[in-house]
Amino acid sequence: MNPDLMVKNYHYDLPEDLIAQRPASPRDHSRLLIYREEDDKIIHDHFYNLPHYLPADSTLVKNNSRVFPCRLIAKKKSGAKAEIFFLSLKEEKEGFPCLIKTSSKKNIGDEFVIDGEKNMITLNARGEDGVFFVRLEREMANRLKETLEGQGKVPIPPYIRKGESDNKDLEDYQTLYASEKEVGSVAAPTAGLHFTPRVFRSLKEKGISSESVTLHVGLGTFRPVKSEVISDHKMHKENYFVESEAWKRIVSAPKRIAVGTTSLRVLESLWPIKDRVIGGEMYDTEIFLHPGVNVQSIDGLITNFHLPESTLIMLVSALIGREKTLSLYNEAVKERYRFFSYGDSMLILRKQY
Repeated sequence: MNPDLMVKNYHYDLPEDLIAQRPASPRDHSRLLIYREEDDKIIHDHFYNLPHYLPADSTLVKNNSRVFPCRLIAKKKSGAKAEIFFLSLKEEKEGFPCLIKTSSKKNIGDEFVIDGEKNMITLNARGEDGVFFVRLEREMANRLKETLEGQGKVPIPPYIRKGESDNKDLEDYQTLYASEKEVGSVAAPTAGLHFTPRVFRSLKEKGISSESVTLHVGLGTFRPVKSEVISDHKMHKENYFVESEAWKRIVSAPKRIAVGTTSLRVLESLWPIKDRVIGGEMYDTEIFLHPGVNVQSIDGLITNFHLPESTLIMLVSALIGREKTLSLYNEAVKERYRFFSYGDSMLILRKQY
């Protein structure tokens, strides 16, 4: 079988001390590995110098979805501890999708409480891959966003301080440009965490524009690949949105640089119908980018360093190949870059340059 199709071939060795526990301070002082495919050149720099490496006619496409504090500490009516991790603020037919962690078994009809007896949460149905659906009392359902903002915890990944967030993460685990109107992600689009006002000023001075799309990061982005063969893995649906005028500017841009894998997934989802996109409506996507899939929408990608055997490292491999991707990751390990959500960054410039 083609080695690019085997999940185990996307493994690399990473010392635990290279997993970033806090972001660089200031954010734009994170390191930046630049890979120029045209001449196979690697450059090491810092993110605040990003504009130096981008052509003046570039347009950055960034994901402006805002992370919401989706982890809610609750109790079963029996008194057992529980954590309810809301995967979306959108109520579906069977209820709100979530993950549930308890110290006892989970059964349909189980009731959970927060604030004493004031707010009741009822386990209504089981979904796939460990997802449950819960019903909320109507007042709580109508005010779920406000309840979570008041009592929820930021959903940092388990490799950052074992998933225990603090008040600093409220700011750190959010992009500078996350929109107050586009709340809905359960994980940050982390490639955007490096941007600061200084970087945006430098980009503007060079004539580099930026446009926003919205993809609410859900279960599909961070679920591990459990199959042995890539083609057996199924992505979960994630909702995305793009404004009509922004899409016109994106399509007509001479060069497009995706800020992060989520922005790229939006672009590739719409690219086959790019001239027919109306914009202004919510879509959903299950697109899975990996070697063998021809990525057509971008000239470059800004991305963090992702987990071994994850769909995200496979996405990067769709651009430059698995072997080159792994060689860049090994170079980053050798140079002691910091990895994962709060880690350092990489800019990939494709051959079209």
